[in-house]
Amino acid sequence: MLSGKTIVLGVTGGIACFKAAALASMLKKQHADVQIIMTENATKFVTPLTFEQLTGNKALVDTFDRNFVHAVEHISVADRADFVLIAPATANVIAKLAHGLADDMLTTTVLACRCKKAVAPAMNTGMYENPVTQDNIETLRHYGWEIVDPAEGRLACGAEGKGRLPEPEDLLEVCLHALAHEKDLLGKRVLVTAGPTQEALDPVRYLTNHSSGRMGYAIAAAAARRGAIVTLVSGPVALKKPAYVNTVDVVTAEDMFDAVMQYAKDADIIIKAAAVADFTPETVADNKLKKKDSTVSIPFTHTKDILGTLGKNKRPGQFLCGFSMETENMLENSRKKLEKKNLDMIAANNLKEAGAGFAVETNVLTLITRDNELALPLMSKDAAADALLDEILKRL
Repeated sequence: MLSGKTIVLGVTGGIACFKAAALASMLKKQHADVQIIMTENATKFVTPLTFEQLTGNKALVDTFDRNFVHAVEHISVADRADFVLIAPATANVIAKLAHGLADDMLTTTVLACRCKKAVAPAMNTGMYENPVTQDNIETLRHYGWEIVDPAEGRLACGAEGKGRLPEPEDLLEVCLHALAHEKDLLGKRVLVTAGPTQEALDPVRYLTNHSSGRMGYAIAAAAARRGAIVTLVSGPVALKKPAYVNTVDVVTAEDMFDAVMQYAKDADIIIKAAAVADFTPETVADNKLKKKDSTVSIPFTHTKDILGTLGKNKRPGQFLCGFSMETENMLENSRKKLEKKNLDMIAANNLKEAGAGFAVETNVLTLITRDNELALPLMSKDAAADALLDEILKRL
């Protein structure tokens, strides 16, 4: 995702330096050109050699080091940089950056960079919450820096509180959000639904389906990386919430219907990838249900039709995409659903096809519109999400 991109990873003196090493490895796996710049104090925790082995580039520390190809090195690095991330960032370096001080290789280089920049504070809770530090952070935000909020938990000093450097995978997402895709959805409001719903049969059991939510979460994450303002309405799933996305958790089909209707009116694009339980129990005979040797007939009622309601109330310029999961007559049944629900597109797949459907990392989609059908090959759900958004963009 980051091929051809140069990322300057600034590493300052703190115990969280080991996470920077893990991040450097992750960035390299994404095919980024990673340039490490360390403060002198950072070298006391992790050696430059560690980063050099991980990135294949010389880790820069000393502004006056002559052991490189002749160039004004900090200017050369600044000119190549597509993104700067300082992680971990100490209170001292944050203060320097906020006030334009440039007294080492890191601060000198960053001051010369014109690209997007982000800083991930990592320090003792008292230092982080000190009004001076908070003022410095706000100053950086004023100058266009992205501030990566520290995590809460046990710190190296033994205290509990806010100040931990986020995990490497979270820092990777900061870089992906900045660079992984052109911001061709900038400013667009995208509403995505994902996952199953649960309808209680009794205090122990519930009616649901096999949806994992992976496809919807992939779409939400992809839309956010492309600059969209994303709201994800999610049923109960075992997935990490995507970064840069407003996630609204729901349980029942009624909950999902209400949440979708609340956000739909402002959405430019709505993608319903959730597999809602189609029926909800109206009444339950608890005593009979608890007997293993008895059979009970439970009255069911249809849940509210989310897609149908959205289709009936679709405003001019709003794009509505649904999903269709079929076991037979996929194209015919999906096209009928497209017409009946007044959709602009439907993403169909056959649950009997290998690599498609629930609880797998891949999918095989056919994107159907009123005048076209596009069969996508087997691909990861992340890739399928981008392919889906590409086709939607062509029709906006």
